[in-house]
This record gives sequence, C-alpha cells and structure tokens, in this order.
Amino acid sequence: MKRLSAEKGPKAIGAYSIATRVKDMIYTSGQLGMDPSTGSLVDETIESQTEQALKNIKAILEENNSGMNNIIKTTVLLDDISDFKAFNAVYAGFFEEGQYPSRTAFEVGALPIGAKIEIEVIALTN
Repeated sequence: MKRLSAEKGPKAIGAYSIATRVKDMIYTSGQLGMDPSTGSLVDETIESQTEQALKNIKAILEENNSGMNNIIKTTVLLDDISDFKAFNAVYAGFFEEGQYPSRTAFEVGALPIGAKIEIEVIALTN
C-alpha cells in the first residue's frame, strides 16, 4: 500500500491522503471543484465545480500511472439532486462515448467548504 499525492492536484484539506494505491488499484478520496492553486472552489455553478473535480481526478491519476480510461467506478455526491442533469452533461465529456465507468450518484445533506459536488474514483494503474 502506498499513499499518493499529485503536484498538479489539490492538497488535502483534512487528515487524509488524496489517494491510495493498493497493488494495481488507485482509490481517490473525494475531490471537490477546488482550484489546486488557490484551495478555493472555482465558483458556485455545478458545471464548473464538476469540471474542476474531474480535472483534479485526472491529475491525480495521470501523475500516478493511470488515467480517466482506467476508472472502474465513480461515486458522486451532490448537495442537490436536481443538479444531476447538468453534472451528467459535464461528466460525460470526460469519457469516451459508451465507455463510461460504473457510477453511483446521490444527494447528501452538505459537502465540505460549501461544495456542490464531490467525486471519488477507483481506477486501475497502467
């Protein structure tokens, strides 16, 4: 087991690692739509926060011998399930058509730092 980091990804905002590698699998912690250079949310829209969360995931995976096409499963936490359609439109653009990973998405009561979305993934390494 190895705790991972990413130069281009966000830093942890609590007592956790941004990802952990176990054999040929990477498990990311939930990623928010947080700009890695500022540590703040990119803005208040679900579209922008979704895009940034997925960019953060991409950076973590690519810097650790994996990539978006290696994602097996995503878990998506939304602070408002009515944002699902807008989130899904952005999310689909990060994957090859018809090659989407398995996914669970649900509404939660609240997310850290007032985020609208949090996404975690399980991925294979290359």
